[in-house]
Amino acid sequence: MNNQESFELKSPSPHCHGSEKKPIELYLFIDPLCPECWALEPILKKLMIEYGRYFSVKHVLSGRLATLNIGRKQSYESMAELWEKTANRTGMSCDGNLWFENPISSPHLASVAIKAAELQGRKAGIRFLRKLQEVLFLDKQNVSSLEVLRECAENVGLDVAEFLSDIHSESAAKAFQCDLKITSEMDVQEIPTLVFFNENIEDEGIKITGYYPYEVYEQILEEMLLEKPERSALPPLEVFLRYFKFVASKEIAVVYNMSISDVDREMKKLQLKQIVEQIPVKYGMFWKFNSMD
Repeated sequence: MNNQESFELKSPSPHCHGSEKKPIELYLFIDPLCPECWALEPILKKLMIEYGRYFSVKHVLSGRLATLNIGRKQSYESMAELWEKTANRTGMSCDGNLWFENPISSPHLASVAIKAAELQGRKAGIRFLRKLQEVLFLDKQNVSSLEVLRECAENVGLDVAEFLSDIHSESAAKAFQCDLKITSEMDVQEIPTLVFFNENIEDEGIKITGYYPYEVYEQILEEMLLEKPERSALPPLEVFLRYFKFVASKEIAVVYNMSISDVDREMKKLQLKQIVEQIPVKYGMFWKFNSMD
């Protein structure tokens, strides 16, 4: 667990972001190679489903891991150990063997690629980030490879030619630099970090660093809204699967307040109906929705 202290700070430079008309704006500081950012996925899904009408999310690439001196053997060993510990602690699988079998040579390129994907729309950027995390943490693929990045873009339906052009563009480079500027302005030292702002730009935001139980994020939303937010009903499980397409047993367990054994029992029923396909990973299980289209 990272630093457990939460504290307040001022809103960042207005030149680096746009705002959506929701009461709360959530800045999510991540690095694509960070296993704890990956481990936050179940909690973020549940927050979006239950309280998404109250807040919008801006993903900010911190560049914290990209600045590591990756390339030394001891760095690979420490990264592998961190991945394995995070997987064991959080239940979101990540395979540390990548650092011995297929190490990342240029973390910077993965971050710029995410900004290139975002040039095709915020949702496109989020889909691309998720796919990149999947191939990295589960498939042990080198996301500093242009070919791997191209396959990710193709898989999530991006305009691949535009994406490959944008990776080398000034626009993507500037967008990444802008994220680094926000990271610096907000004094974000660790990842993941979440910063909550409300509609009143004079008010200070609340920053929380690290990985916490779901109830902590609920409490912060309530504090920022000055009232108890109304929880949206969870969708039927099949609707959830159809929307996200590829999810961990851990993600389903967190969203639906189920034990892993209960999740696996329910998912095996859907597997018998050929609605989902079971994908074993190093730690736990993922489930792929079988589209009938």
